Amino acid sequence: MQGDYAAFILAAYGLSALALGGLGLWIFLDGREVRGELKGLEDRGLKRRSDRGAHR
Repeated sequence: MQGDYAAFILAAYGLSALALGGLGLWIFLDGREVRGELKGLEDRGLKRRSDRGAHR
């Protein structure tokens, strides 16, 4: 990696790692928010359809 393109390759890997890390953080934070919203709904008495069992 000591050729003419080393800086480009390192920058591309760095940018990719940064983008993937940002997406992972976004998914983590969004999951926390959704779990909080679900807990709020369940605290108000609303239940999930999956808790009712299969309707066949």
